[in-house]
Formats: sequence, C-alpha cells, structure tokens
Amino acid sequence: MSFTFGRKAVMALVGISKMQLEHWDRSGIIRPSKAAAGKGTRREYDFRDLVALKVAKRLRDEGVSLQKIRKALAYLRKNFPEKETFLSEFRFLTDGATIFVVDRDPQRILDTLKGGQLVISLALGEWMEALKGEVKKLATPKEEEIMVEGQTFTVVLTPDLEDGGFMVQCQEIPGAVSQGETEQEALDNIIEVLEEHLDHVKGHQAMKARAV
Repeated sequence: MSFTFGRKAVMALVGISKMQLEHWDRSGIIRPSKAAAGKGTRREYDFRDLVALKVAKRLRDEGVSLQKIRKALAYLRKNFPEKETFLSEFRFLTDGATIFVVDRDPQRILDTLKGGQLVISLALGEWMEALKGEVKKLATPKEEEIMVEGQTFTVVLTPDLEDGGFMVQCQEIPGAVSQGETEQEALDNIIEVLEEHLDHVKGHQAMKARAV
C-alpha cells in the first residue's frame, strides 16, 4: 500500500498513545520511514511501519521488554531488507523472556519450545490483511445527507490520514468546505458554513429586490 500516515492516524490504527509513539521513535524501536526534517514538518509512517508498530504493541502487551523488541525488529530489518512485506512470512514466538522469529518450516517452531514452555504465536500475514482493511475503511470518503434551513444537502467526509480528523465538502456548493476532529464535529461545522452561505444568498436576493 502506498499510503503514508500521520501521528493521529497511526495512533488510531495501532491503538497506542502519543507518548508511546514518540518514545518508540526516540528510542529507535520503530521510527517513521520519513522523519521530521525540522520545525513545522511531520513524521510520516508507511504501511510497513504500521505492521511493525502492531507487532511491538502486541509483544509489549504480553510483557516483552522494549529492549528485546528493538533487537528482534533490528534483526529482521538487517537480514530481510529486500522484502517489503517480510513480516507476513514469519511468526514471532515468545515466552515473555525470549523472542523467536520463525519461518514457514514447522520444525523450527518445535525447536524453540524449550521443554513445553508457553509461547505466543503471532500470525502476521493475517494481521496485515486485517490492517489493510482498516486502512482502506479509514481512507474511504463517506457521503452524508444533512438538512439546513429546510434544504437537503449531500456532503462528503474525507479522513485526513496525515493530521487526523475529517475534511467535509458540500456537493451542491463545492465552495462550502470545513473540517473537524471527529465526523460529528465536521458535520456540525459544515452546517454552520452552509447556514452562513444561505444567509448571504438571502441578503443578496433582498438587496436585488429592493433595487428593482
């Protein structure tokens, strides 16, 4: 996928906090593919970054230390740099103390069990497909009908993957554009824009009527 994602979209898709995302960037666990170039510029994460963040979050949820997660991801980046979707070809196994990276050979999985210790297996290919679906859903514009002063308008809500929130535009009046942090806020704001527009039209029509 060729999308790039800003901080707010990443937080929503992965389910981590702003503090976690910034800490993982500073500590080198998962850095954005496009780092901020200076004041006023943005970090941008690609789909591969999202998958790595999903992996890191799951492992952290299972009690694996950030230091061990960093080493595991660094190993994959170093040994499989040519494979854009390399994570889908492996499973991570962990007993909470060690992280194993296992390929499609089931015998290698058995070799890592260490006498039957409990392990957690993460099927990353399935995760990637689910994550692609979430990204597609998040990025798809959505039409809504709203009523303003007795008139029905169709507006299109478009998610902002870089900054978060939504941009909203009226189909009948393309110049009527607004935005909001949530869908409801964006809809409330476009209603205000349309109310102002209709008031302006009424005022203009009244002036023309008086002139006649």
